[in-house]
Amino acid sequence: MRSGLSAGAWLLAFVRSVLHLLWMVVTIVPWATFAILASLFVSRTRMYWICATWLKVAVAGGRFILGIRNRVTGMENLPRGVTDPAVLLVKHQSTWETLVMPAIMPHPLAYVFKRELLYIPFFGWSMARMDMIHIDRSRGARAFAKVVQQGRRLLQQGNWVIMFPEGTRIPRGGVGQYKSGGTRLAIACGAPVVPIAVTSAKCWPRKAFVKRPGVVDISIGRPIPTAGRQADELMREVQAWIEAEMRRLDPEAYPGAR
Repeated sequence: MRSGLSAGAWLLAFVRSVLHLLWMVVTIVPWATFAILASLFVSRTRMYWICATWLKVAVAGGRFILGIRNRVTGMENLPRGVTDPAVLLVKHQSTWETLVMPAIMPHPLAYVFKRELLYIPFFGWSMARMDMIHIDRSRGARAFAKVVQQGRRLLQQGNWVIMFPEGTRIPRGGVGQYKSGGTRLAIACGAPVVPIAVTSAKCWPRKAFVKRPGVVDISIGRPIPTAGRQADELMREVQAWIEAEMRRLDPEAYPGAR
């Protein structure tokens, strides 16, 4: 048995994972090529929705090929106005949530990500044509100044900024170091933060090729106002909500929480 699966179940999951990878490659090459060419003629907002449509295709492939379904709660907690700002702070366990968030959110999202991702063939090339925030982490404080400058502009345009406060994918049942960059940005821009818990590692384990069928819970918390708050203290509140929600959604991953 591997990862709690019988030999037959593991083999089936392996085949499905291979098929899904092929599905991703076969669809992204023509889609990204079209998007890059289209970016010469359409607005960046239109460019975003062209790419988000591919992400919906990728998520649909995950549902039909891998058997991964999303169960989303708390959509009513998202800001309602077209121009209402928000900084989404999301639990990060796998690649799945990076694919899913643009596919389910009603507003254009602007990811904050390291610029090295721009060099990934097709995927990164199309990201480079969108209005997002790619940073050079080696620049330290100057990199964050760029995040605030671009984040303020994007929020004013009606985009929502999305960040993973732990910075990297965290194994199921684990807790990373929550960095205050997201709350610092939100405070600087006067935007509320929206905490989001995601149990993607149940189906798409970190650094594992073989994915499992199952349900990924995505729980959206209520917006937290940032006026008059301190970044570190606000991030502790975000972390407390997300980690408590993770234990509620996936108690098997946290034996001590039962």
